[in-house]
Amino acid sequence: MGVLHVSQEEMIKAIGEGDREAFRQFYQETARPLYSYILSLTKSPHEAEDLMQEAYLSVWTKAGSYVPQGKPMAWLFTIAKNLCYMRFREQKSRSHIGLEELEGREEGMVCESLEQAADRRVLLDALEKISRQERQIVLLHAAAGMKHREVAKALKLPLATELSKYNRSMKKLQEILGRR
Repeated sequence: MGVLHVSQEEMIKAIGEGDREAFRQFYQETARPLYSYILSLTKSPHEAEDLMQEAYLSVWTKAGSYVPQGKPMAWLFTIAKNLCYMRFREQKSRSHIGLEELEGREEGMVCESLEQAADRRVLLDALEKISRQERQIVLLHAAAGMKHREVAKALKLPLATELSKYNRSMKKLQEILGRR
């Protein structure tokens, strides 16, 4: 890598080729903002550290498939957001907490339009009336701002299936909300 400044995209490319020095340099440049971001989502230093390790493990294993778009930090934050969401989902299923509490803990991921909904309870009730997978797809796309291909990958679904389920879920929600 040398003394010259190397862009984060070049570092990711080198990481994809197994360059440990590039990985170390990428970690040094991104660790502080990534930790702050994850901590803002989890509100737990212990969980933030744990999820940060998982995020960098994902960077190491997924760097070879990274497509340069001029936004390496956005890619890294998307990885972290997906890991946080999966952790919240695991905790929800383990402790059976309500959707309202889950959304409160992942507040940083909830889009402004949902936050500003006049009647949040109506929206939460509507989300409870669709299946768990439909809710995940809607929240990951509409609330967390992930692209459909990212949602499909995160949920291990074919893209066409994810798109179909998203469209059906949104129609169901519109019908439910329209009846109120």
